[in-house]
Amino acid sequence: MLERIYQHCRAKREVTEGFPFDEHTLVFKVAGKMFALLSLDEHPLSMNLKCDPERAIELREENASIIPGFHMSKNHWNTLILEGVLSDTFVLELIDHSYELVIASLPKSKREQLCVL
Repeated sequence: MLERIYQHCRAKREVTEGFPFDEHTLVFKVAGKMFALLSLDEHPLSMNLKCDPERAIELREENASIIPGFHMSKNHWNTLILEGVLSDTFVLELIDHSYELVIASLPKSKREQLCVL
């Protein structure tokens, strides 16, 4: 699953990756804004994703493997515990949602530039 998540994030437009916090937390950004954080040293593997606040609450109520974002704004971020309970497809959909929220928050000129690329 780790490789699939990595490839999915990297395939998106204008995505960069790095380790700005420590050597264990891989951060994916679009246009300089974070949309995914992957904790590589956690067991089980976990990932933080941005989420619409109302949807974030619903997801947490429906899935024990989705909790408020660890070290993040609890309103806008969820932590996913990737221990096999959440399907790969569902995790990739949540990555897409996070990416799209960040894109939507960008200034109009930057959004238009991303759409043209």
